[in-house]
Amino acid sequence: MATETERKIVNCLNKDARKSYREISRETGVSVPAVIQTIKKLEEIGAIRGYVPVLNPEYFGFGLIAIIALRISQGKLLETQKKIAEDKRVMAVYDVTGDWDSILIGYFIDREDLNQFIKRVLSLKYIDRTVTHLVLNVVKNEPRLPL
Repeated sequence: MATETERKIVNCLNKDARKSYREISRETGVSVPAVIQTIKKLEEIGAIRGYVPVLNPEYFGFGLIAIIALRISQGKLLETQKKIAEDKRVMAVYDVTGDWDSILIGYFIDREDLNQFIKRVLSLKYIDRTVTHLVLNVVKNEPRLPL
């Protein structure tokens, strides 16, 4: 479980991961050596797995976001999910409870790009059915944990 110091430092990084150790120290009230040590520890144990910019998908040509529910048969759930997850347009693949076996979130250039993706997914051996929901408006999409 994360300590209060770790949470303060990570919250600071969530706002801007390019901040210097000194800036993080000033904002959190934690000494610079402790900030460095904490960040290195979190990286080593895999609590921090990397630093990425938060991108605007539309700027890069991805005009559609789709949430796709999948029904996967014959106990081939993980194998099929891993295959689908290899597609660069797929941002997330979840194992879920309820009527569907898996939910994925993908970013697509346009309807034709989505259409080709869905047809490829439906051609996979263990995919029985899909339901696709198009995102009309993004109200909130936070790429960080609520620490």
